[in-house]
Amino acid sequence: MDVIICKNDTEVGAYAAAKIAKVARQVGSQVTIGVATGSSPLRTYQALAAMVAAGQLDLSQGSAFALDEYVGLPFGHPQTYHEVIRKTVTEPLGLDPARVHCPNGFAEDLRQACADYEAAIKQAGGVDIQILGLGSNGHIGFNEPTSSLNSRTRIKTLTEQTRKDNQRFFASLDEVPRHCLTQGLGTIMAARHVVLVANGKNKAAAVKSVIEGPITAMFPGSVLQMHQWATIIIDEAAATELELADYYRQMYDNLPDWQRVMLPTGDVG
Repeated sequence: MDVIICKNDTEVGAYAAAKIAKVARQVGSQVTIGVATGSSPLRTYQALAAMVAAGQLDLSQGSAFALDEYVGLPFGHPQTYHEVIRKTVTEPLGLDPARVHCPNGFAEDLRQACADYEAAIKQAGGVDIQILGLGSNGHIGFNEPTSSLNSRTRIKTLTEQTRKDNQRFFASLDEVPRHCLTQGLGTIMAARHVVLVANGKNKAAAVKSVIEGPITAMFPGSVLQMHQWATIIIDEAAATELELADYYRQMYDNLPDWQRVMLPTGDVG
């Protein structure tokens, strides 16, 4: 696990975008990216969009798989992740909409929809690089505490904390769905590379649990400690509870050249 501590959320987004672009170029034009929603990855998508607009990155032949989707919202609702992904990822990054996939939270048979989604990821050859945010309770995707560390795409009940965290996207808490379809922790761990971004003091405890805590279903993101190529990119505020923050900074300062990335500014990070 690599831990990168940046000054602020803009630098987090720039570094994450550079890491994603590096993997995309290595894989080639048909790269498959796993995409997350929420506020944490927005700076990353903005930085990637700027690279696409500048001709530094071409994702037009790539594919994308979203982490999750609400259950209970009507198709086309602005807060469905189908719509959020379309507006924040598909269009700005120049992806082909036919190659962008979300779990079908509108299906009559949700169990079959989950199985179909797993099959679609497998048919695409798996995810080359998975983008993740981090919930304040340590969840990744919508894998809430006590989720099986080997789980696959399935229906989950959201905790009240997660619903309160997401209330800002709705008119009231009553409108926030109670259920979702989400890729499982086992699905996420099957991605070849993982980039998790987190910003702000309110994520500091969760960040500590993911990076320095025990691997436990109570903090689902901690499973990333077992991933071969996981990169955790956080700002100074999110790093405030880390015991080994100075070591992570030292580690970054002494990265070998092959581990460094080309930032959107043209600088090497």
